[in-house]
Amino acid sequence: MPKIGRKVKIFSALEVANICGVVNQTAINWIKNGYLKAFTTPGGQYRIYAKDLAAFLDTRGMVDSGNVLQGLLERSNWGSMLIAADEETNNRLRDELGAMLPDFSITQAMDGFDLGLRLAGEKPGFILLDQSLSGVSHEKILQLLKSDPVYGKPYIFIIGDSGLSDLADRVFPKPPDSQSIFTAIKDLEKQAEATA
Repeated sequence: MPKIGRKVKIFSALEVANICGVVNQTAINWIKNGYLKAFTTPGGQYRIYAKDLAAFLDTRGMVDSGNVLQGLLERSNWGSMLIAADEETNNRLRDELGAMLPDFSITQAMDGFDLGLRLAGEKPGFILLDQSLSGVSHEKILQLLKSDPVYGKPYIFIIGDSGLSDLADRVFPKPPDSQSIFTAIKDLEKQAEATA
């Protein structure tokens, strides 16, 4: 499964040119003339955030903007995991899974507010959601994560009651066993690679 190294999708001017079907210099001219918002790297190269590219495509009425945006939005960071649980469970899982998955970026959410912030900004490929986490409508959040492409279609693991098993990819009893979670992640990675 591909691992995306950054949490926010950023494009070069050449990538934007390829998406839009123009030459590189045209994309650079759009940036220089203020049509396409961009920033420069320390080396002087232009970089464009996905949201700025989306705004540009929308204002220009480019025919394929919907398809381009859909493709951009559906990408999760498969090298990342979000653990949303109480502090004790969260820290234990972070340490144990971090040792088993050293290449993964693991972030934590201790309540519903934290969860919302992390989901919006990071698009983790794997989410461990404790059903006892406060401030969360679990059924609503699961439906949203599975239906809205902006979250990148992550794999969702529920910790606790299996009442939401039809919306989750896996359900683990409390207290969750790190080895079982690790095995589930590896199984899902193999399935994704087989279908890619």
